[in-house]
Amino acid sequence: MNPIRYSFFGTALTCLLLLLCIHTSMGQTKLLDSLQAAIDRYPQKDTVKVGLILKYVKAAVNENTTRLEPYLLEMIAISKAKNYRKGVRAGYGTAHLFYTDRGDLAKGMAYADSSFLLMEGDTSKENMIQKAYLHHNVASDYNKMRDYEMALYHYSEAAELLGKYQPQYIYRPYSGITEVYDHMNMREKVQEYEQKTIEAAERTGDSSAIAQRYLNRISRLINAKKLDKAEQYLKEVEPTVLKLDESLLLYQYYQNMGSVLYERKNFSKAYQYFQAAYEKALANDDMYLQVMVLYQLAESAIAGGKMPEAKQYLDTLLKKSVASDMKFGEQSAYKGLAAWHEKNGDHQTANEWLHKQLVLNDSIASQDVRDKLAMTEVRFKVRGKDNEIKMLQDEREIQRLSIRQKNTLNYILIGGAAALLIILLLGYRVYRNRQKLQQQRISELETEKQLTATEAVLKGEEQERTRLAKDLHDGLGGMLSGIKYSFQHMKGNLVMTPENLQAFERSMDMLDSSIKEMRRVAHNMMPEALVNYGLGAALNDFCNDISQSGAIQVSHQFIGLDKEKISDTTAITVFRIVQELLNNVLKHASAKTVMLQVAKNDNTLSVTVEDDGKGFDTATLDRSGGIGWSNIRNRVEFLRGTVDIQSVPNSGTSVLIEIPL
Repeated sequence: MNPIRYSFFGTALTCLLLLLCIHTSMGQTKLLDSLQAAIDRYPQKDTVKVGLILKYVKAAVNENTTRLEPYLLEMIAISKAKNYRKGVRAGYGTAHLFYTDRGDLAKGMAYADSSFLLMEGDTSKENMIQKAYLHHNVASDYNKMRDYEMALYHYSEAAELLGKYQPQYIYRPYSGITEVYDHMNMREKVQEYEQKTIEAAERTGDSSAIAQRYLNRISRLINAKKLDKAEQYLKEVEPTVLKLDESLLLYQYYQNMGSVLYERKNFSKAYQYFQAAYEKALANDDMYLQVMVLYQLAESAIAGGKMPEAKQYLDTLLKKSVASDMKFGEQSAYKGLAAWHEKNGDHQTANEWLHKQLVLNDSIASQDVRDKLAMTEVRFKVRGKDNEIKMLQDEREIQRLSIRQKNTLNYILIGGAAALLIILLLGYRVYRNRQKLQQQRISELETEKQLTATEAVLKGEEQERTRLAKDLHDGLGGMLSGIKYSFQHMKGNLVMTPENLQAFERSMDMLDSSIKEMRRVAHNMMPEALVNYGLGAALNDFCNDISQSGAIQVSHQFIGLDKEKISDTTAITVFRIVQELLNNVLKHASAKTVMLQVAKNDNTLSVTVEDDGKGFDTATLDRSGGIGWSNIRNRVEFLRGTVDIQSVPNSGTSVLIEIPL
């Protein structure tokens, strides 16, 4: 768990949180045991017990312990029952950190949303500081999910609040912003915020903070292949890191040293440093860090000739990645296992692992979208539940005041019954009108939030498709082409039996098929024609590819698409809609021909898809659990468009979509 994130508890806990970052394993175990004994000895469920549990939670949240969760949930339950806001707030904040650091992002984000709701209306300095750190921690979660737009938003909110209430710690959100810009390859912004981060950290005089910022800079220098500069900074920061003896700093230091040595071809030394980093990640119970360094360990072992050790680390990487649902680690494991078998001369098994990597790459984009939608659904359910509780509390308060008012009026308004009745009727009417207005406003806000969430999901999906398409084409494509060249060169230098020659030729055919399939997948994920020439050209290429495949004959017509440019977001979304509609025809319609027409008329874009297939009952769409139709409907709603489907059994299907521009 990142030590920066513990600052959620506010200024009153700063000293304790800094102490938590120092690895004192034996003393920490004794402290946890004594705190647990104190909790168990206290029978009452009151604020005193909440205070005891809170001390235990602060001490245990950074430890590898399974005992924390039941105490944490008990603290939240008691605090809610006693209406103890401080306990509820601390419990929600710690639960967010606990679950997200263990890979349950949906559950962690639900607690974060509850914390934000609890903080509304409180303008005290302590609350504003805690809100700043909650924004920082949520930004870190979005960064892990590669939702860089939301990560930048929350880091910026954290920076604004810290700049006002706790400027000495503003280097923390600055560091996060630097990391986001680094992921987005915005070099000028990286340099700007990296310098701001280091300057802000140096102003605090905190050795740990300064060392952390320099280690982050070193990581970026290594990625940019500036090894001399990275090595210089490593020598400068080494005494501080070793003196502080903090596990997370040591992890990053060892990893950076291993990376530099690996680039220098000193594989034996690199292997030792990666081993040291892995041990620190195990001690800190951080699965994310373990998965990050395991591939580097295996890679250096292969390069250094330690093949049994490399295989063991790759198997561990695959097991941990699958168990924690970390797709990037699973990709690395497939890539490493392919390299391991290639090194051992088992080309067929190597190709099988490469094929698994290709299939995984193709599924990651849609899986990421499903995960984000699931997380969003959980978060909205929690938000709705908290609002429901709040409304019930307000209703009870209104009832109490109403009863008191009626009792008073019974004594002083005996002669004004008629007038009182009129006033009450008017008041009731005003009350009902206000309720209607409030409900209307709530509905509008919910719709706006759903559109915003859909837009963020679609943008994230397209960004990830673009990145994966480039990685497939430039990375995996180059590697497969290199393998093919090596095989062809090998063929000219070897004398083979007819049987071996035949097997060799079959392998070459399989490799050609893999290269073509990889290029087809990359092209479908983000067609170059869509980026370079616009929607019409991309749809024309897509339809021609389907017709040439022989699966079905596609006739297409595009009207008015070249008159003026359609926005990139609309063009990409319309392309995905058409892509999904034609794929549905191929999979389900059993049609021989399909007609596509895309026409732009004034401020409306219409999409028509008609086939001569077997048709279906359109009433089943609402009950369908298929992801394809759900994707089409979400994209059309995002563009504020309408869908009209007409289908007759054995006579085909017609789909008309109209989108306002």
